[in-house]
Amino acid sequence: MAQKEDISNGTKGMTVIVKTIASWVKVLIFLFGIYIILFGHLTPGGGFAGGVILASSYVLLMLAFGRESVEENLPLPLASKLDCLGAFLFALIAILGFVFGGVFFVNFLVEKYGQPFELLSAGTIPLSNVAIGLKVCASLFLVILTLSMCCKDFRPGTPSDGKE
Repeated sequence: MAQKEDISNGTKGMTVIVKTIASWVKVLIFLFGIYIILFGHLTPGGGFAGGVILASSYVLLMLAFGRESVEENLPLPLASKLDCLGAFLFALIAILGFVFGGVFFVNFLVEKYGQPFELLSAGTIPLSNVAIGLKVCASLFLVILTLSMCCKDFRPGTPSDGKE
């Protein structure tokens, strides 16, 4: 569906129905993504799947309200910093696992908080899921935002600037 110019308030985006439903559903999608990230070690899911779901909530907002509206809520520099923070946290968890006595990713929290079927029952895996979810969400959002900046409007009746 092509974006339409709303005559009443001059904003870009889709119809009022799409904007209303998107603003209601975005919270549910975002909460589901957080749930998938936090409980990925107990149920199917994890950092990658949850990160993709979180990014899809921003993509829904971009489709409904336009790129400019989403850029106001999550600017490009902040998304880039979140991307770097996710990678840094994942590396920090790996280094802490190495420092606390292991060659690879040791779950150094299991001895202290190791109750079966609890949130921290897997040691550092939930923390790794959070870091991976943050990295995937920010990276995917940056890719889609960058691709949307490079698009050209091919709707009939729009003025062409003559550049190819």
